[in-house]
This record gives sequence, structure tokens and C-alpha cells, in this order.
Amino acid sequence: MARIAVIDPNSATGEAKALLDAVQASLGAVPNFIRVLANSPAALKAFLGVHHIAGAGLLDPKTRERIALAVAEQNACQYCVSAHTAIGRKAGLDSQEMLANRVGRSSDAKAEAALAFARALVEHSGQVSKAEFDAVRSAGHSDGEIVEIITHVAMNIFTNLLGKSTRIEIDFPQIELNRAA
Repeated sequence: MARIAVIDPNSATGEAKALLDAVQASLGAVPNFIRVLANSPAALKAFLGVHHIAGAGLLDPKTRERIALAVAEQNACQYCVSAHTAIGRKAGLDSQEMLANRVGRSSDAKAEAALAFARALVEHSGQVSKAEFDAVRSAGHSDGEIVEIITHVAMNIFTNLLGKSTRIEIDFPQIELNRAA
């Protein structure tokens, strides 16, 4: 059971209503994660802004979803693993690739380097080594892409924290974590 109210878009008012209506128009649905964020229109607006900007960057949608899956699994956030499995499928990732992504692997060498770097960021709270930077660069990632990998890791840590702390009900096909939290 969620620890924070899940705002019903039909009964929301003011800025929360406008934001939830915009999400509904964009996605065709309003996930529970967004409904919880709507308790603070400022927090929801900030998330949507960062999400929009990050989605318009250099990293392709598949790589962004791979990062989300790797970080969610590493942080044991079942809501986010479930959500990003559904979103990853829409981005064109197959089940086998997504299972590999969750443990930091990929059939695409450049994507795998991004995942290794993302996982190192999480594991070391950002204190990555020169060797880890060199590895992501040598795989072909530009400084702009590296900044975006960092951005996506940070954004996904935020969603993982929100999902786990508030115990949001999973409203996507439920996916089990690889390991116990």
C-alpha cells in the first residue's frame, strides 16, 4: 500500500490537474508514480522538466531505457524495473536484452560501456575513477553523452527513491527483481 496519497487526475485541482492532464495527453495514461509526485506540483513540474530535457538529448531511447533498467535493478526498485521493462519494450528492446541490461550487460558494446559507467556512478556515489571515465570514452561516448549518462542516472535514482520509499503500487506488468533488496 502506498505511503503517500495517489492523486486521482479526475479530482485533482489547480496546477496538479493541469500537469496530470498534460501527462494523460502525452502518454495516454497517468502512471501511479506521476500521481504520487502530483502531491507536490513543484516536484512533478521539476521531474517532467528534467525528463523532457533529458529525453531530447544525445542518448538514443534504447540507451536511456537500458540505463533506467540497470539503475532500477541495482537499487532494487521493482516499480521502476517493471515500468522501464514496459517502456523499454516500446523503445524496441527485446526481453533478452532487457534482462542483460538489468545486470549491466548489452549486446551493443557502446551501450554496455554506458551501463558500466552508470552502474559505477551508483556503486561509488559518483566517485568514479579515471579508468571508468576512460572506458566510457574509449567506447565512443562524447563528453555530452557522458553528462547525459550522469543525468539519467541521477534522474533514475530519484525515481527509485520515490518508488521504494512511498511503496507505489505497480501499475505496469509486474517484473520480479533479480535479487532481494
